[in-house]
Amino acid sequence: MTAASPPLPSRTTTLSDARIVEREEDGTVRPALVWAPGPGWRMLSSAVLGGGWGERQWVINAQVRGGYRRMDADRHLADMASGAGLRGPGVGLMTAASVRDFRHATEGGAEALVTAGVGVHGWAAAPGPADVGPPVAGTINTIAALPTIAALPVPLSPAAYVNAVATATEAKVQALLDAGFDASGTPTDAVCVAAPAARDGQAEETFMGPRSPWGARLARTVHAATYAACLRERDERRAPVG
Repeated sequence: MTAASPPLPSRTTTLSDARIVEREEDGTVRPALVWAPGPGWRMLSSAVLGGGWGERQWVINAQVRGGYRRMDADRHLADMASGAGLRGPGVGLMTAASVRDFRHATEGGAEALVTAGVGVHGWAAAPGPADVGPPVAGTINTIAALPTIAALPVPLSPAAYVNAVATATEAKVQALLDAGFDASGTPTDAVCVAAPAARDGQAEETFMGPRSPWGARLARTVHAATYAACLRERDERRAPVG
């Protein structure tokens, strides 16, 4: 018996279908951004829940309080996803930034959705000593400050997923610089790339570099969404109080 082909993703499923759900936590109503395309999708992510590569049916980007201290973020996210009615394997991200203020961009079928919180930012290869060893329980801020979700309508090879993550990261850095931040990101950025699984002999895209057709679209959408999100964050930080 041969394995059944994965069901085709809905042709009308796009990142613009992402919705806000709410939960009560610590006496406060907190939102989460949910995108649930259903079966037939594969994702590559650095997320704490559902990270790595494989079939994923949903993405949740949960807003948590600043200074998040829980060391079981994967279990926390799984509980949130279950409470939101999400079933099957999925990807869970966290941020202290307002998920209601997400920015979405699209070009020719490629899409990106970004929330930005860049209060703590810098360069990846910063000079000087770095902390080593495991974090002290209860003291580490484990939130993802610049979660990026990118979706494509074409199947990708495993290598192309990795290439897409690199392209999206390059575009994120470019957007940060263009928005006036002297940084390559924050210490806790996260990324998720989603594409439909190939079926019935469908060819997979093998190149996702920024000069490939789909890689270029991906780069421009990630740049546009990140730039818009960072401008909002920058303007809010500069706004006079009172």
